[in-house]
Amino acid sequence: MSRIYEVFGSDAHGMTLALLTAASVADSIPAGASIALKPNLVVADDPARGATTHPGVLSGCIEYFQSHGFRDLSIIESSWVGEGTLSAMKVCGYDRISREYGVPFYDLKKDKTHRVETPLRPMEIACRALDADYLIDLPVLKGHCQTRMTCALKNLKGCIPDREKRRFHTEGLTQPIAALGAALKPSLVIVDSICGDLNFEEGGNPVHTNRMFLGTDPVQIDAYGCRLMGLDIRDVPYIQLAERYGAGSSEICEEDIVAINSPRDAAAYPPASGLVKSLTKSVRAGSACSACFAALVRGLYIAREAGIRTNAPISIGQDFRGKSIPGVGIGNCCRGAEHCCPGCPPTAADVESLLRTLA
Repeated sequence: MSRIYEVFGSDAHGMTLALLTAASVADSIPAGASIALKPNLVVADDPARGATTHPGVLSGCIEYFQSHGFRDLSIIESSWVGEGTLSAMKVCGYDRISREYGVPFYDLKKDKTHRVETPLRPMEIACRALDADYLIDLPVLKGHCQTRMTCALKNLKGCIPDREKRRFHTEGLTQPIAALGAALKPSLVIVDSICGDLNFEEGGNPVHTNRMFLGTDPVQIDAYGCRLMGLDIRDVPYIQLAERYGAGSSEICEEDIVAINSPRDAAAYPPASGLVKSLTKSVRAGSACSACFAALVRGLYIAREAGIRTNAPISIGQDFRGKSIPGVGIGNCCRGAEHCCPGCPPTAADVESLLRTLA
């Protein structure tokens, strides 16, 4: 069983260096190996808002590996459907990191792919992720409006092309995320849990828990993330399914959790709010993409905060293409709705505006 190293504080760069040093990571990597760093750049938003990996995590990794003689380093990522990766890269400060350390950034939306067999079906996976000798997964521990929690396993979704991302949603996310985790196993996971948004994948309501942790088993890391967020792993079904597929083990022994400093700077994770469930209790979702569903949830949240209510039924997702739909339809897939909020994805502001006209 792998160990989980944990550090507390708010300095992402220093905390990353401390984790890598405590775990003696360089000792396990062959000289001359190619190392790919895969952060979370789901949206073009400041990491302080709780959705994206802090640039200090990248700079800490790069500084550590360069100081140990590794030169073949790269940063790889693709944002969610509808978002430009390079825009997100600049907003999050990764362009500065790339220039300062001389490490190239590759937009995996533009990368070649290779067809890989998985326990579910063959999947197209970006070659730069597959070909790296040492793939490092750098997720943010945060909530998700469809899967409750997202961390190590789901962060690998940034290593597939947009057409695969859309297919993941038609398949319900759970099985394809688990299958991808079995086919693309990172060598190391470093989790940014400094201020993840515990409700929304796209951020906006950060919770400052001032913690990072490192491990080599993404299934175990996700199970630990569930524990921190007060979730049972059964609340996030792809974790146990990934374990059955051979992606790792969810078992955690207390003696394998190594705290490398005092937790006095860490805040407790609040209990699950149930906010997303409350907001979407009357929504009909059929194979909805994350970006579109997140815009709906955020729009509903903004509307509720403004005192806006509508009794119109709301539909969202690819299953509604070409269909006549009563009430409200969200996104281009629901153009047949009585009232449609178009876009691929629409913005939360667009959703709120439509709901306001119907209130």
